[in-house]
Amino acid sequence: MPTLPKSLIVFGASLMTAGTEFQLRQRHGALAAQARVFRHLVRQLARTEQGRADGIEAGMSYAQFAIRVPLRTYEQFLPQIERMKRGETDVLWPGHCPFYALTSGTTNDEARPLPVTEGMLRHIRQAGWASLLYYTFRMGHAGVFRGRHLFLSGSTKLTPLPAAGTVPAFAGDITGIASLNLPRWAEKHYLEPSLAVAQMTDWGAKLDAIATQTLGRDITMLAGTPNWLSGLAEAVLNRARKGKNRPTSLRAVWPNLECVVHGGIPLGPFAEELRLACGPGVTFHEVYAASEGFIATQDRSASHGLRLMADMGLFFEFLPLADYDEKRLASLAPKVVALEGVQTGIDYVLLLTTPAGLTRYVLGDVVRFTSVLPPRLIYVGRTRLQLNAFDEHVIEKEITDALTVVCQEQNWNVVNFHVAPHFMKSITGQLRGRHEWWIELRSGTAVTPTGPLLENQLDAKLQLLNPFYAAKRKSEHLLPPSVRLVMPGTFEDWMRRRGKWGGHSKMPRCRSDRLVADELTQLTRFRPETASPWETVSRRSVS
Repeated sequence: MPTLPKSLIVFGASLMTAGTEFQLRQRHGALAAQARVFRHLVRQLARTEQGRADGIEAGMSYAQFAIRVPLRTYEQFLPQIERMKRGETDVLWPGHCPFYALTSGTTNDEARPLPVTEGMLRHIRQAGWASLLYYTFRMGHAGVFRGRHLFLSGSTKLTPLPAAGTVPAFAGDITGIASLNLPRWAEKHYLEPSLAVAQMTDWGAKLDAIATQTLGRDITMLAGTPNWLSGLAEAVLNRARKGKNRPTSLRAVWPNLECVVHGGIPLGPFAEELRLACGPGVTFHEVYAASEGFIATQDRSASHGLRLMADMGLFFEFLPLADYDEKRLASLAPKVVALEGVQTGIDYVLLLTTPAGLTRYVLGDVVRFTSVLPPRLIYVGRTRLQLNAFDEHVIEKEITDALTVVCQEQNWNVVNFHVAPHFMKSITGQLRGRHEWWIELRSGTAVTPTGPLLENQLDAKLQLLNPFYAAKRKSEHLLPPSVRLVMPGTFEDWMRRRGKWGGHSKMPRCRSDRLVADELTQLTRFRPETASPWETVSRRSVS
């Protein structure tokens, strides 16, 4: 089949942008879309072993579905996923499953395989294309399709699964799987880097290879997580500066660069540094996606939240975080609402039913709606990654927002950070403690920060953001935070030791235990001595 010419693709994208504008202006369209998605999913799920066990029938109502099908975590799907990996068919989704995406392991420190069926691949292609049309709708033109698109994905090198029956199956990074299953026209006209570079697993070498290969290309769009995009920008600028010119931004290297698609982690602390690296005239476009599927993307300014992608094949349900208890999932079904039942300002645990056969799957993400007609939301954290050791109920978004504001006010650039509880007991045996912040700032910060300065500012910002935290601080059940400014490379060491360096791997921003913090302590304990003033502060603050 011949590949479409690029001029025709640009023209088609322009026409589809107009259609996207019409669709996004329909305030009630999401509810009708979710009804269509639900009907399609139950027809398919009724043909599977798990669907029949759950009492799913084609044509059933949502009320029947909500009564019969239990809420489940990943661990409860694992036996069926293992059977699918061995080649069994019609287990969670009709037919054979050819791919398995390994999650980033942010919560459990272990990558978990998720089925990527043909239905999921269609969802990924459809939602990925739609997210770009949301961007062209925002801009009012389809100029981004005139150049090439650089996807900073994980390795496209997949691992064959043993004992996968007569049909082969493979495991790998979800972004790599998606890259290998793009339409021919997208691969020919848009995809960067090349397949050979995309397969590389050494992250540093991969960034250098991408920089070398794309310097002379007409790049109009970058896509990736903010922290890894910063690393790419550094690699590209370093490579470009070896020539005659001394570019100060990516826009000077790629004059037609207009869009940076980012997701995976909040842009917050990385925003200013990444904007400077990209240069003036580059627009940021946020997407909210997980290994389990695309959830939302930006249709207006980011301050309004992200538009729920209600018509892309996923069915969404929402459980109020105030009612959530992972140990009592079986009794929480009456608390769950579909899209028509959500309200603004309430934190919800997100549930998904997907074309991979995951039904009422507890994703572990917490979201908050900023509007319901049309539905827009923001990501606020993970159910298992919060600070609540002292009943302070601090979520990831509040931690990130507090650090972002402080760094913007002081002109500091964050490389990475983590927050954990530090426990102690009073003479009466009462459990008390404080938050311990581990922060790595970019070398060369103009004004050298100190731990005490950061402590006071972060404490004040967090009290403004979270009334529970403020109450605990005022009652002195929670002591002032402590800040450890760590030496450059500390977080890189931690992530490399766990095979999390590069791709879409993410650093857990906070935990209610000291699993990460104690490991960081061991790393900083054996750092070599240095004469750098910044690193002297770092050693003193972590000793």
